[in-house]
Amino acid sequence: MYAYFLEYANLLLRWLHVIAAVAWIGESIYFVMLDNSLRPPKNEDAKKRGVFGEMWAVHGGGFYHNQKYLTNPAELPDDLHWSFWKAYTTWLSGFALFALLYLAKPEFLLVNPNSPWEWAANLTGTQVNVLAVGFLVVGWFVYDALCRLISPNMEKDGLLSIAVAIMMVGVAYLTSHVFSGRAAFLITGAVMATSMSANVFFWIIPGQRRMVKALKAGQTPNPLDGKRGKQRSVHNTYFTLPVLLLMLSNHYSFTYNHPNAWIIMVLFIFAGALIRQYFVLRHAGINNLAYPAAGVGLLLLVGWVAAPTSAPPAVAANTTAVTESAPVDLMRIQAIMEARCIQCHAVKPDTKFGFPAAPAGMLLDSERDVLIHADDIKKVVANNYMPLANLTQMTDQEREDIRVWNGKAE
Repeated sequence: MYAYFLEYANLLLRWLHVIAAVAWIGESIYFVMLDNSLRPPKNEDAKKRGVFGEMWAVHGGGFYHNQKYLTNPAELPDDLHWSFWKAYTTWLSGFALFALLYLAKPEFLLVNPNSPWEWAANLTGTQVNVLAVGFLVVGWFVYDALCRLISPNMEKDGLLSIAVAIMMVGVAYLTSHVFSGRAAFLITGAVMATSMSANVFFWIIPGQRRMVKALKAGQTPNPLDGKRGKQRSVHNTYFTLPVLLLMLSNHYSFTYNHPNAWIIMVLFIFAGALIRQYFVLRHAGINNLAYPAAGVGLLLLVGWVAAPTSAPPAVAANTTAVTESAPVDLMRIQAIMEARCIQCHAVKPDTKFGFPAAPAGMLLDSERDVLIHADDIKKVVANNYMPLANLTQMTDQEREDIRVWNGKAE
């Protein structure tokens, strides 16, 4: 029953997280589009009223006339629209989900027993949990320090962008060596997501509140508050696509189980940022196809880097000899599944492992189910990702049998 409640809580939290993220990202992308689509007002009265830019749009059977003031609107209504609860809800629900699924079982899901760094491979559950949370906290402080040190007055944002890109390369490298593959992708994305939410909490909203307070007091707002808010909002929009991809990556083991997973992460991050740059410029009337072309080029490079390689000649020769003399059949694979996998991947799993029924939606307790998931079984077993921490003691021979199996019934 505990496993069921855990799975149901997972469902509800994931649903909340996705809903909040869709609302936040959608609103964020809309405002970036709006900001970059503004044109100088043509009406002289609007200019006199301090209108900085305006945009006409048609949607939902009507016409919209958006106008932007910088710090000098003629009047400021009490019912201002604020954008922050979606950001906070997204982060809080995401962290709750991370705690429920990863921090609750760190020995299985966070520790990287195959890490090239001995100290990382021997981390305890408590130690790896502290490190995981530490990455989010330290990641924000480092990013924030870069912003304040390199471009405090928004005059060197280009140099700042390079520094933040280098920082993310470092995060990807470190997480992929310290944590298990799936967790490394998730934590790298969470470092960016934490910075996005913290930007809203520590900079964007406080700056806007100071501006509103000054205007209501009849004072001139500090223009740096608006500029800093714009700077952090721009960063958030470039983080968006990479974060979404890294959060979705746990469905694709060929990315996070690759020996060079950190390179794949970096290429995905840069590809997402380049594609987002195209749309940012497109809203401003600049149709520069070089950015999406470069982004697609990086995605193709990911496909090439992540592609499986053929076995070394000596191994291939031995495999041929084995399979010709005694091909691995489905009966043998089912026997391995029963011995090593259905403790979790079943309708009624072994409760001593504490996992809900059918993790990742994968049942392996019937011939039909094994055939449906044949490709996934071969991938995760060959990459040593499953069984988690090899809890069921799968042998090297059993892994080899799964690797050479043709994935068919005959």
